[in-house]
Amino acid sequence: MLVVYLWVIREQEDGTPAAWAVAALIIGAGAAGLGAVVAAPYRSACLGLAAAVLILVGLLAIFSIGLPILVAGMLCIVAVWRSRPAPDS
Repeated sequence: MLVVYLWVIREQEDGTPAAWAVAALIIGAGAAGLGAVVAAPYRSACLGLAAAVLILVGLLAIFSIGLPILVAGMLCIVAVWRSRPAPDS
């Protein structure tokens, strides 16, 4: 989505991408990538960070490229939920 964001911004008259948006997308993607590693020591924390960042950016950009970013954040929440150990019965 970072490539799509940069392409959309370049097509506009201003043509200058927001540094915070680029940084947030890189952090969200990096944290989600680290959280995808099952043996990662801080997997839940990485997925939680990715979910928070991606959902925030997705909501801010909902009228342009936000929907796929929002879906990615929700998938991170599902991954955090599924990675927690089951309670003892």
